[in-house]
Amino acid sequence: MSRPADRVNRRTRAWIWPLVIGLATTLSWSSPAGADTSRTDLGTALDTLLADPLLKGGAAGVVVADADSGAVLYQHHPDDRLMPASNTKLFTSAAAMGLLGPDYTYRTDVLTDGSRQGRVLRGDLYLRGTGDPTMLAADYERLAAQLAESGITRVTGRLIADDTRFDTQRAGRSWAADDESSYYAAQISPLTLAPDTDYDAGSIIVETAPGAEPGEKPKVTLTPKTDYLRIDNRATTAATGSGSTLSVERQHGSNTITVSGALPAGSSPAKEWVSVWEPTGYATSVFADALARHGVHVTGATRLGRATPPDARSLASHESMPLKKLLIPFMKLSNNIHAEVLTKTIGYETAGRGTWSAGLDAVSDWLKKRGVDTGSVRQVDGSGLSRMDNIAAGRLTELLLSVRDEPWYADWYASLPVACDPDRFVGGTLRSRMCGTPAARNARGKTGSLTGASALSGYVTDADGRELAYSVVLNNFLAPSVKSLEDAIVVTLAKSGADRATAVRPSAVPNATAERAGAADLECSWTKPGRC
Repeated sequence: MSRPADRVNRRTRAWIWPLVIGLATTLSWSSPAGADTSRTDLGTALDTLLADPLLKGGAAGVVVADADSGAVLYQHHPDDRLMPASNTKLFTSAAAMGLLGPDYTYRTDVLTDGSRQGRVLRGDLYLRGTGDPTMLAADYERLAAQLAESGITRVTGRLIADDTRFDTQRAGRSWAADDESSYYAAQISPLTLAPDTDYDAGSIIVETAPGAEPGEKPKVTLTPKTDYLRIDNRATTAATGSGSTLSVERQHGSNTITVSGALPAGSSPAKEWVSVWEPTGYATSVFADALARHGVHVTGATRLGRATPPDARSLASHESMPLKKLLIPFMKLSNNIHAEVLTKTIGYETAGRGTWSAGLDAVSDWLKKRGVDTGSVRQVDGSGLSRMDNIAAGRLTELLLSVRDEPWYADWYASLPVACDPDRFVGGTLRSRMCGTPAARNARGKTGSLTGASALSGYVTDADGRELAYSVVLNNFLAPSVKSLEDAIVVTLAKSGADRATAVRPSAVPNATAERAGAADLECSWTKPGRC
């Protein structure tokens, strides 16, 4: 293996060269026998794919490089800044591993500065969060159980929620207002709660089951069970087979969830993941209910947003999974909240401020030190949900090349979705893409989807066994989806070798489109339950 310094020098030279001489290859379309073929190189093959009508009038940035040498094999507008959507998470996740470390964990503590007198705790009880986005109702239940097992049955003071690790800015910059009740745009707090093991912090599951007969009101239940949110059930049960018109949405600035429309009799219950207003209060309410179930009575009122006294002592605690394991639900399912929590955590750990600005400054500085030209990047959040994020394909490829020398690279690489692997926590957002092709269970990549913006960046092994780093960022298209074009590019790389290129038309790639997921303008995993 070459020394890191040698590899960096080779990569630097590769980026200075306008383009490494193309591979002499044979271009053969994946089309019926007798189709026209021509002698050309890999560059011409990829150029032809980018001329596809799916991208007519749009913009594209594409870079392909040899992962070992860093030599650029192909580039198309590598420096054009485009909306990367969730490819932004490549920057955030790598910087988190580099700045926080793969073994970084979050703690959630129950503390007091009061005094114990038998079974009575005289003083306030503090619930302090540090950012754990994987806290479940069961974890708060265990915290309450620890307190009860210590013998405490009454607290004379208040239950105080300490969410001061982060600032009070809950939503990311320029996040769309119509996404407010969507779980993938949930508010960010260091004290929060996820409803299941997808770990969508700050959200709740609303399940609606039809009544026995048409005209009856459906039954609506919440997971976890809590009185923190109120259900306004305006829905009805429709005739069997009539089709669903059900709508579930939280009202702006409140925790009232309106369920309207109709659900056919005899149909399966419908589930929707909905964000909550003020996740600190949500988590604290669930914890307070757990205390009551375990026989711990808190006399005083609940207060939010106050710091724990420095001399407070811990009564119960919970530690999260390490970051290297958190990367799996984060990256495989493209979890926005994890990205934002990590960004604010980076800010707190590097600058003492749990803010987006402090975190993003640290991310930018870390990337710059690893050869990414951050002077040409605009990153305003950690997830890519903001349409103000601008990152060129060249910058994403610089990251993909540089991280291969990091000691934590294997864990980071393992977190990338794998093409056509059906396991949600392996294949992730690529689990139904590129099946039946040489890229299946070969290509790894981070997906990205917003209206008019799509991206796929990662690694693939070609027909000669070379590992390639690639980045494809597509913007301003009017087609419902360009995922098939992304897949065609990656499959072309997988089929090609040093002395040949085999281009594959988008229409010839099985399972390539996101339209069947029901929301081509969003990450497929965001259309719960994940329909990728």
